[in-house]
Amino acid sequence: MVGSRIQFAAAAVFCLFTAACASMPDDSANYAPPQHSSGMVPGGMQCVTYARARTGIAIYGDAVDWWDKSDGQYAHESAPLLGSILVLTGYAGPRHGHLAVVTSMVSDREIKVDHANWLNDGAIVTDDPVQDVSEANDWTAVKVWNPRANAWGTKIYPVQGFIGPGRDDPRVALSD
Repeated sequence: MVGSRIQFAAAAVFCLFTAACASMPDDSANYAPPQHSSGMVPGGMQCVTYARARTGIAIYGDAVDWWDKSDGQYAHESAPLLGSILVLTGYAGPRHGHLAVVTSMVSDREIKVDHANWLNDGAIVTDDPVQDVSEANDWTAVKVWNPRANAWGTKIYPVQGFIGPGRDDPRVALSD
């Protein structure tokens, strides 16, 4: 009887310890929990999945390909519109892009965006400031606020443009 209680207790402790592992991502060896600050929500989502879910723009594939894939299907703008998708190139090298949804127009040189996986941790960052730093004031180059550092990022990102808002939005949808 005592032996079975010890075995039961040992099994229960084992289950408690291994249950915590069940919530870790598949690549748990490389996992570092996101640092939380205002506007950051832990996630596990990529920027393309997030942008598609938020806007209804039905483009698939890597962020670096969205600009070309959206041509002729959705409006292409050189300046931000509320609800449009900011398309960055050179995010983490020449063949990597990033997408963010414009949620607020702060000024002619600043917007706020919601996006996922900006800091490569899958977190969703909301109301993240983005600043136009292009010499011609034309939104071809931006800096993005880093919520972990609580400061503007040091890298300047080239902008391909802004997609949308979505096809069903009467403000900018293209006709068939």
